[in-house]
Amino acid sequence: MQLLLSAVYVAGCAFRSFLPVFDIPRLVLVDSRLSSVLVGRSVATLAELAFAAQWALLLHSPALLGGSPFVRAVSLALLPLIVLAEACSWYAVLTTNQRAHAVENSLWGLSAALAVAGILVIGPHRLAALYPAMIACAYVAFIFVYDVPMYWSRWLVDQANGRKYLSIADGMVDVCRRWTVSYRWEDWRNEVPWMSLYFTFGAWISVWVVYAQPAC
Repeated sequence: MQLLLSAVYVAGCAFRSFLPVFDIPRLVLVDSRLSSVLVGRSVATLAELAFAAQWALLLHSPALLGGSPFVRAVSLALLPLIVLAEACSWYAVLTTNQRAHAVENSLWGLSAALAVAGILVIGPHRLAALYPAMIACAYVAFIFVYDVPMYWSRWLVDQANGRKYLSIADGMVDVCRRWTVSYRWEDWRNEVPWMSLYFTFGAWISVWVVYAQPAC
């Protein structure tokens, strides 16, 4: 199951790295229907749910063996939290309301923080193969120091400019039909940091989780 989930996530990362999309302004690098926001967001949703399921499974077994109600609760909460995050992401993409992206990334940060807390409760000595997962602390910091403030500031700018948001129905039509090819660095500059980390370290972490087994 871990191998299958990792394959889904890594394939999703590969697809999105070859056909990157900047969702809200509907910007792409490759002029193709496969680059549409609808396709890209659908692939991302499937991949991210698989990644969350990997971590939920990884924590669930040692939680049962160690009899930890907290870690078991975390393992059961991770996937629903990411489902909610994905719903926020779709709402943001369809309506172009950046505030929902800030909520989405806050939920990802919360999920990562809970996973780290679960690992600490179980004890790195019992999860020796999972010890490098403390890198998730850096991920939590990145989310709350860079990602969330970036989306929140974009929403504030939109509010100040009196932006009119799309309805969900209009947004669905828009993501199916509209994409604009752009090679301008100014358009992609703020997307490069998270995309670079996501499509490299994220994929490797997913593969590593396949081989991370709890110590008996």
